[in-house]
Amino acid sequence: MLRLLVCFILLSVTVTAQFPDLPDYPKGYFRNPLNVEISLSGNFGELRPNHYHMGLDLKTLRRENLQVFAAADGYVSRIKIEPGGFGRAIYINHPNGITSVYCHLNDFNQSLEKWVKNKQYELESWSLNEEVPAGNFPVKKGEFLAYSGNTGGSQAPHLHFELRRTSDEVNLNPMLFSFPITDNTRPAILRLAIYDRTKSIYEQSPRIVPFAAKATGSYSAAPITVNSPRVSLGITSYDTHTGSTNLNGIYEAVLYDNNNPVVGFRMDAISYDATRYLNAHIDYRTKSNGGAYLQHLSELPGYLHSIYTKFKGDGVLDLSDQQPHEIKIVVKDAYGNSSTAITTIRYNGSPVAYAPPTGKRFYPLMVDVFESDDCEFIIGERTLYDSVTIAHKRSLSSLPTVISAVHTIGATHIPMQDAMAVRIKPISEPEPSQRERVVMQRFAGTKKDVMKVSWQNGWAMAGFREFGSFQLVVDSEPPQILPVGFTDGANLAKSPRISFTVKDNFDKWKVLRTELDGKWIRFTNDKGRYFHYRFDENCGEGDHILKVIAIDEAGNQAEKTFRFSR
Repeated sequence: MLRLLVCFILLSVTVTAQFPDLPDYPKGYFRNPLNVEISLSGNFGELRPNHYHMGLDLKTLRRENLQVFAAADGYVSRIKIEPGGFGRAIYINHPNGITSVYCHLNDFNQSLEKWVKNKQYELESWSLNEEVPAGNFPVKKGEFLAYSGNTGGSQAPHLHFELRRTSDEVNLNPMLFSFPITDNTRPAILRLAIYDRTKSIYEQSPRIVPFAAKATGSYSAAPITVNSPRVSLGITSYDTHTGSTNLNGIYEAVLYDNNNPVVGFRMDAISYDATRYLNAHIDYRTKSNGGAYLQHLSELPGYLHSIYTKFKGDGVLDLSDQQPHEIKIVVKDAYGNSSTAITTIRYNGSPVAYAPPTGKRFYPLMVDVFESDDCEFIIGERTLYDSVTIAHKRSLSSLPTVISAVHTIGATHIPMQDAMAVRIKPISEPEPSQRERVVMQRFAGTKKDVMKVSWQNGWAMAGFREFGSFQLVVDSEPPQILPVGFTDGANLAKSPRISFTVKDNFDKWKVLRTELDGKWIRFTNDKGRYFHYRFDENCGEGDHILKVIAIDEAGNQAEKTFRFSR
């Protein structure tokens, strides 16, 4: 009797998943970079289109121009200015081997702003990604750096803040550094997704089972019977912190099968080189079709630089014994608050029916090629996350500028890590004058993109990171350079700035140069659409000539001259 009791106790105790030990991140070393209480609109590892969120989004009271301060002693090591992405950003290297990054800023402090302007005129480029010599701008903890803003890829005023290892620029989770964030709330677990792993992840829709909240931090679902002996699971889960209603990302999740840890993931130590692997972590097909985020509790075979820890297998559960498997999922935030969801899953023993789709099967970690008389596509070894059948369909276009057949390749709900190479043979060889203006266009629904092609033995080639329909197009139409808020010959004495925009038939162009009276002049280009020059010492009273040169993806160049006075 005693032996039976001991066995029962041992079987009822859950084996705790053992992740690798976290590095001993310094606690209290970094201060809040704002002078307002930290409230998060986004946290580290949060799920975003095609990437993990790589830092913290700090709310700035719904307005711009709050002061931003150095989080610790160090020196300004890099300044980055770009139309999208980070917008205006400052990087600071610290003596402890960590770099802090401050993004979506407005004006920098006076000395940095002067250095930036001089560098832009030296390089004749508004966009910058410049290393700053270590001795130029030493900073002390709490020193004023810049004003917060909404520049770059930001959709509302906030400060995006990151911590990275200086040596390899791997992003670390700032919530593991003991910033003053009050968090007594547990993550929520909304639903369970079940996948038949005798099939590709991308050739099925998961079975969705809602979890019911039973008590604080406790969720359950009724027993589940499945038609496959091999399944994997996914969840929808979110986290908040005390006083916030923002639905942020979770830090950790672990899957248990009969009280044994199988697989788990943690959101920490992710590089920008690996951030697109988010598409292997989520159910990309469900999300791209308008569904919820579902995070896999299994590691897909093509997920390199993975955030997963495999305790026993890759997360694909073997249910062939047709016995009930007790499933437990434990979700945590970075402050140790946890929630648990439980259910049972059993395979009913029915034969698995599978009709493979039409097309050619491709596999992750393998290079393979599809070939036809006038279309080829090459899938590299780091392109796919799971095996999948990729179909090809040929049709014709009635558009006079299209010089090839239309080749529909794959489906847009199949994600790619690296670009595939697409090679298309035109229906007839273009004239030499046309050849240099040929682009490859990809379209799917309302989304379109073009890439300049390279030619080899009568084939045109370009690379794309999304499936869709592809065709060769002759683009002979140059972009248009359009004034904004003024006309040629205008008197702008009362205007604080002069602006223009560019339009193109394929909406892919860049401005090569802006000149005022024969010299390069700095136009800002935040968010990529409008170009603004705020009048300064480089444009005094009198008559002036502004020249703008723009070029599109096909190489068509436009030049426009505007005359104005001040």
